[in-house]
Amino acid sequence: MVNAVIYSRVSSVGSRQDTERQTKELTEYAARMGYNLVGIYEEKISGFKKNEDRPILSQMLIDIDRRKIDKVLTWELSRIGRNVIQGLSFVEELNTRKVSLFIKNYNLETLYEDKSINPLTMFMIQILASVASMEAETTKSRFQSGYRNYINNGGKVGRKVGHTISDEDLLKKYSEVVKLLKRGLSVRQVAKLTENTSTTTVMKVKATANRLQII
Repeated sequence: MVNAVIYSRVSSVGSRQDTERQTKELTEYAARMGYNLVGIYEEKISGFKKNEDRPILSQMLIDIDRRKIDKVLTWELSRIGRNVIQGLSFVEELNTRKVSLFIKNYNLETLYEDKSINPLTMFMIQILASVASMEAETTKSRFQSGYRNYINNGGKVGRKVGHTISDEDLLKKYSEVVKLLKRGLSVRQVAKLTENTSTTTVMKVKATANRLQII
């Protein structure tokens, strides 16, 4: 039987619901495939952090060395890391341990059943890692540019009276909402995909992102 573990990650200010959604769908996938799910690793930390600075990811590697693990299930490559070097470094860590990485949203497996490396998947991962890194840098650049324009045009930063969260923290907290809005999805579609996020919250995030010229 295949022994598998799940790795889910959201940013340090990401929603708990998003991690639960990743884990739930991967758990259902493991059950359909008949895998023996022996561990679930959920992490709330920035994808830009170095692998060695991510305690849950590091603990998973330690546990893999201690136990017979055949496969790591993750929702998408960006959950492993938005930095190309960090993402590919983690994949190489698994390859040397003969542990396959399964990326659910693209149905990619890094290793064949005989534990040999799948060259096509490795090629795809390099491309996906590069795209994820570029998207993250573009979003960061747009935010910084929009933030500067907002300030230069007389905008005020920090919390408004009666508000408990700044614009920057709002966008970070609902980063998945921003990501979906950038893809052109409607407010109702985004609210549905992000489960417990209300349409009012999505509209608020959209208005803030538009004001800061992020979308």
